[in-house]
Amino acid sequence: MKKTEIINTKSGKIQGYRENGLDIYKGIPFAEAPIDDLRFCPPVAKKNWEGIIEATEYGPSSFQPTSEFSEMLGKLPPESEDCLNLNIWTPGSDSQRRPVMFWIHGGSFDWGGGATEFYDGAALANRGNIVVVTINYRLGALGYSYIPGSTANIGQLDQIAALRWVHNNIESFGGDPSNVTIFGESAGGYAVVTLPAMPAANGLFQKVIAQSAPYFVPEARTKNTRSLMRKLKLKRGDIEGFRKVLPEKIIEAQQEIANDGTLNILPFRPVIDGDSIPEHPLKTFQNGKCKDIEFMIGSNLNETKIFTAFSQELQEMVSNSGESLIPLILGMIGIKADKTKKLLEIYKKAREGKLSTEPEEIFHAIFTDMIFRIPTIRFLEAQSIHQPNTYNYLFTWESPAFGGIAGSPHAIEIPFVFNTINIKVSEDLIGSGPDAEALSEKVMDAWIAFAHTGNPNHDGIPNWPSYDNEKRATMFLGKECKVVNDAFGKEREAWDGLFNP
Repeated sequence: MKKTEIINTKSGKIQGYRENGLDIYKGIPFAEAPIDDLRFCPPVAKKNWEGIIEATEYGPSSFQPTSEFSEMLGKLPPESEDCLNLNIWTPGSDSQRRPVMFWIHGGSFDWGGGATEFYDGAALANRGNIVVVTINYRLGALGYSYIPGSTANIGQLDQIAALRWVHNNIESFGGDPSNVTIFGESAGGYAVVTLPAMPAANGLFQKVIAQSAPYFVPEARTKNTRSLMRKLKLKRGDIEGFRKVLPEKIIEAQQEIANDGTLNILPFRPVIDGDSIPEHPLKTFQNGKCKDIEFMIGSNLNETKIFTAFSQELQEMVSNSGESLIPLILGMIGIKADKTKKLLEIYKKAREGKLSTEPEEIFHAIFTDMIFRIPTIRFLEAQSIHQPNTYNYLFTWESPAFGGIAGSPHAIEIPFVFNTINIKVSEDLIGSGPDAEALSEKVMDAWIAFAHTGNPNHDGIPNWPSYDNEKRATMFLGKECKVVNDAFGKEREAWDGLFNP
């Protein structure tokens, strides 16, 4: 292993390794271990260290449960509460001041990490002459418990601590602290539209790419944390007792809450606490407080199909009863039966002669839109008024996985973004071959161009206009890359006034 030169950061000395034209640094600690009295507290900046950190192996992952999705993404390093570390890929630890792309992983704020081969930053860094950073942050109840009187949104504050470390040190790794793009998918996508609403993150990034940022209601709720503490036989508000519980026991109890059968989606997640997140992120965008942030956001054509594909029981339920399930689920968020009936009619009519009107297809179209595409559009509508460099994409590459029933599902764009299309998990999800390689190059070049200039256009794709609320230009990314104005416009209009993401 060829070592890099020793880098002097503001915290101490670091040495990584050189591979395939890149300097790579893994497992760099950006905060003190959040253990004992620091559990459930905001991250504390890493104290200066003596000697040299050998940054040649990934650091520990956050404690988390296992799931079909996490297993799909490959093995992560061993878990520890001392998980606040980051990884850097750079073409050179020099004075070039390259754009920085800062990745926040997804996983329902419950699982995942920055150290999976799915998110290897080498191809992006090499192709784009950019610096790529991936991070860990606290997950589940350890990162997102809400106890009145204590700090909320700890996981988000971990992300900000990592951003602050990058701001203070990335110049030593050949990066430009004044040109940072935060990008993330799923929970990571929601994180990158939440961070602009967090005062503590102000000035730490200039651009945002949000991939499949989901809808959820971020009101501050103590219910799930209270339930968790009851399961752990703790008195309400006993944070000192909570700090003494083994992390494995906390994860076990949080899974019982997640699986309680009440559609308790994302029980531990960012909340509007009036302090770290003072208002709904969408409101922050609508009010023009993010007007200087160049913004790209998009979703995938069949997001929700991945969630039923993993379960034969769910697949059969949606196949047999998809249409009757729609009013039940929409009723849970306050959409009345007559509105649901009209919504169904609009979707069926809009798809006639063009797309399948089978009940399961209507089910997935409605919930892909409700959870992902309509929230995406609301952020586009808000930001495009204030920021001309606002762009929308829709990913349409079809997965061969699960016998081809998944369409273009949640997470399918990730290996194209990182050009990790040839690892086994990616080949299972997206297939392989020259078409996949060609699309990955087009997608990478769009993300790279955006990181450099705030504009995703490049010679390999048709002209990609910025988004406005009249034409609503959307770049379709798939076997064919093309711009469509107001894609699925009838369906989009059907949601007006129904709910606010």
